[in-house]
Amino acid sequence: MAEATIDPASAQHSLKRVIGRKVLLLFVVGDILGAGIYALVGKVAGYVGGALWLPFLVAFVLAALTATAYAELVGKYPRAAGAALYANKAFNIPFVTFVVAFAVLMSGITSASAAARAFGGKYLGEFVTLPVVVGAFIFLGLVTLVNFAGISESIKVNVVLTVIEAFGLVVVIAIGVYALLSGDGEPARALEFHPANGAFLGVLGGTALAFYALLGFEDSVNLAEESKNPQRDYPRALFGGLAVAALIYLAVAFTATTLVDTRTLMDSSGPLLEVVKVAGLAFPPKLFALIALLAVGNTALINMLMASRLVYGMAREGIVPKVFASVHSTRATPWAAILFTTAIAVVLVATGDVGGLADTTVLLLLLVFALVNVSVLVLRRDPVDHDHYRAPSWMPALGAVVCLVLALPVTGRGADVYVRAGVLLAVGVVLWFVNRLFLSERKRSS
Repeated sequence: MAEATIDPASAQHSLKRVIGRKVLLLFVVGDILGAGIYALVGKVAGYVGGALWLPFLVAFVLAALTATAYAELVGKYPRAAGAALYANKAFNIPFVTFVVAFAVLMSGITSASAAARAFGGKYLGEFVTLPVVVGAFIFLGLVTLVNFAGISESIKVNVVLTVIEAFGLVVVIAIGVYALLSGDGEPARALEFHPANGAFLGVLGGTALAFYALLGFEDSVNLAEESKNPQRDYPRALFGGLAVAALIYLAVAFTATTLVDTRTLMDSSGPLLEVVKVAGLAFPPKLFALIALLAVGNTALINMLMASRLVYGMAREGIVPKVFASVHSTRATPWAAILFTTAIAVVLVATGDVGGLADTTVLLLLLVFALVNVSVLVLRRDPVDHDHYRAPSWMPALGAVVCLVLALPVTGRGADVYVRAGVLLAVGVVLWFVNRLFLSERKRSS
């Protein structure tokens, strides 16, 4: 699909530019908020102890480095594309472009799978007792049905769920403010630093996982072609949205560690539900559990929607087998691509846990981000005839280094994460070569 987005003929037809800065800002915030904070607060605490807000703060600073690269590239090439386009323009190697696109695709599926495991945990346990994997499979089935129903229906559901998930985080923050004013909780716990593997490695490992909660900002590049003034508005919306999301996450993390002891957070698959249950400000736990389930559902829906359409787009352009371009006769949805992405998600849900799947998502995107940071520096040799944001060169350079460091095993990431990521990318490589072999055979026969 990346190759199609840079076709000169298609580039002549731009989408209607109707999106202003405020809408862009809301989109960035809404895309970041989601399952990460609802599911991973306790996992991050396992790396650093009570000061679990620290990895979220560091993750925000590091994400901002990569955001500068995206801000420059969107202003320079304001088209609905993304990392694959930038890699293609910088290196002009079709296989590299494909691997980048496929890594983004697989990161969406692993993210949705992590959300599915989170869905089947303690939040669902407030209503019904089921094995986590069974709840996760039921959840994937529901997401698949919404995805199959159609893009219009999926987007409407997404808008509603985004409002609900934001409301849930506001509830947690309100609980924290009330606790501080009432003298409840233990604010001092937020300063307790007990890293499992030393200070540096503890923060590094926690940051690598907390990075998952901030992912989503990179998806906003797909609105570039529909923005009124992307050169001016996009950088402000991107950095502003990241800052707003970071402040919300820091407030939630501070509240969680103030009201709930670290061990309870670490052991819970529904850490924010623990906060609600001990709060002095009464809020029905079942209602909050429902909000959390919907928030987790929104993350999965966005990712599975993106993944299936990306597979469909690749198939239409002949990058992967054409079978994945099949469209349902009545729903007009890419049913083959939906089944393919869902099948991969089922395998991931059956073989991984929330932390491992989230870490796989982060690993895949860290590699993509590293390449984007390098691409922005390479593309400085390709000037354009309009003004745009230019990142200080040291920021994407440092961003590339940071992404590669966070992708290393030194963060405490398990070997299973690297194996999982490698297998997923290998699936893409197989599809690539099978498709090329099929195309070669067809040319010979004709």
